[in-house]
Amino acid sequence: MNRPSSALSASSLNAARRRRELAELADGTDVDVLVVGLGATGAGAALDAASRGLTVAAVDAHDLAFGTSRWSSKLIHGGLRYLATGQLDVAHESAVERGVLMERTAPHLVRAQPFVLPLTPLVSRGQAALARAGFRAGDLLRASARTSRATLPAPRALSAVETRHLAPALRATGLRGGLLSWDGQLTDDARLVTAIARTAAAHGARVLTRVRAVALTGTGALVRDETTGEELRIRARTVINAAGVWAGGLVDDIRLRPSRGTHLVLRSDDLGSLSAGMHIPIPGETNRFVLVLPQGDGRVYVGLTDEPVDGSVPDVPDVPETDIGFLLDVLGSALDVTVGRADVIGAFAGLRPLLDTDGGPGRTADISRKHAVLTSPDGIVTVVGGKLTTYRRMAQDAVDAAVLARGLACGPCRTAGVPLVGADSPHALALLDVPRRLVRRYGAEAPAVHALGLKDPSLARPVIPGHPVTGAELVWAVRHEGALDESDLLDRRTRIGLVTDDRRAAHDAARDALARSA
Repeated sequence: MNRPSSALSASSLNAARRRRELAELADGTDVDVLVVGLGATGAGAALDAASRGLTVAAVDAHDLAFGTSRWSSKLIHGGLRYLATGQLDVAHESAVERGVLMERTAPHLVRAQPFVLPLTPLVSRGQAALARAGFRAGDLLRASARTSRATLPAPRALSAVETRHLAPALRATGLRGGLLSWDGQLTDDARLVTAIARTAAAHGARVLTRVRAVALTGTGALVRDETTGEELRIRARTVINAAGVWAGGLVDDIRLRPSRGTHLVLRSDDLGSLSAGMHIPIPGETNRFVLVLPQGDGRVYVGLTDEPVDGSVPDVPDVPETDIGFLLDVLGSALDVTVGRADVIGAFAGLRPLLDTDGGPGRTADISRKHAVLTSPDGIVTVVGGKLTTYRRMAQDAVDAAVLARGLACGPCRTAGVPLVGADSPHALALLDVPRRLVRRYGAEAPAVHALGLKDPSLARPVIPGHPVTGAELVWAVRHEGALDESDLLDRRTRIGLVTDDRRAAHDAARDALARSA
């Protein structure tokens, strides 16, 4: 099924649309809502406000999903961890939002992912019993959120043979079996943000990357076009600050304690044929695990850490060797294969924008992931905290606060029932006569992407050996997904850039895609 050309045009983000809409704002066009930040929450706020009938401009100093939203574990969590720490409201909210994404708004981007928790000699029988109880409680969360069993199967115990069948790299010695559970896994977190932003654009939002907010007020912002250096003022009836870890630099009295989450990138061949992800318990911790996450593109992600970050917030966080060593050590506690530093082909770190509620020196791992919406004396609404899974609810609460603060006339939130670009029923997607990989990334738009390669066979080939991304996907990203340069293409619309050598090899293909669409 192809999207109607009018619908595709309405949602398409590209350089020409950006220039036109930025010129409209420079000419004095007012908007109801200005959103600063185009990660998941900011893009979600733009969609929420636009779908209520409000006029919207949303800006980001860099690109869609430039910050934390592209550095996650690519999981849509059901809230089990928060249930274990007594945060019942956060756990239930996570389970509800997971169901919304998997069954209504983004079933093409989120699928059920099995996970094995191996019962190694380092996992005591008491810990195993606690984990079993936790998985049963997680299944009750699923039921309370009204997510169907067909979407997320039931957890169960595994024999040692079954456990190694799903994860052959596990050490057989002392393995008592395993516990199988299910959660939601994103095809790609940056793709989710792109879909949200394009859906907002389809509802009339002006989505503008490379536009930096220099100064905010309750009635707009001074912004700078980073491609030209020109400054302009955007006039708005209300302003939402969704800049994540950078939110405190735009509004006074917002105090954050960023936490660094690091992931390693490994070749899939190094870990054998993984049919499931893995939860590997961290020695000495009751409720923390290292995740092993097969990506389906020849790579596996291993994460993640939870370390406090002091000082200024960088655009792209560095990955310390201590984080790499920690993750490799935990892997080594459970695997029969040796994974060393030379096997790490890439690494990435994201900063969680956690709200500092008490200023104490405690671990960032202990700070609540519940989000907060704060309104400044001059009416700027700031949304911080939370996590990728609950972006839609965070956006809803931020827009509700902005509407209330300024008395804007609009309807209630609709986004729990607004399918994102590319969404369709699993049955309809299964009938598409295109490669399954494209369906998982583009949903109902997969035939249009595939058609680019049929029309020009040079675009049907992978851009580099050993990675499935084709030239057609790069061209599509420039024409319809707002990619403006090589880094947008390689680091966010695709994840080729996670491996330095792959990024270098794909640079010419990215440049060619930009030239084709100029």
